[in-house]
Amino acid sequence: VQLQASGGGLVQAGGSLRLSCAASGRTFSSNIMGWFRQAPGKEREFVASIIWSVGDTFYADSVRARFTISRDVAKNTVYLQMDSLKPEDTAVYYCATGMSVARMNAWGQGTQVTVSS
Repeated sequence: VQLQASGGGLVQAGGSLRLSCAASGRTFSSNIMGWFRQAPGKEREFVASIIWSVGDTFYADSVRARFTISRDVAKNTVYLQMDSLKPEDTAVYYCATGMSVARMNAWGQGTQVTVSS
């Protein structure tokens, strides 16, 4: 499976962005799709995930109630709607898929999100 992430950019604090991740190639309905991020000098961290088959969602505490993950099954695309953005949300955001959050086996190329104060 190949993942293509897009939608990053520069936004002021309090603003919004929507990231997209289009999957192509062989996909599995039992997979989890997720978003991770990595800020400069920090380790990559989990942001949100969705179970592809049923749509159940999970979030990191730092983004819960501000970010929303969703999917479009017909388009094989997962989205991350990011609202009330904060400077600490600045990072490269990656989409990934796998059988679990701890065992993601395919990654997109990353898209930069920069939130100015």
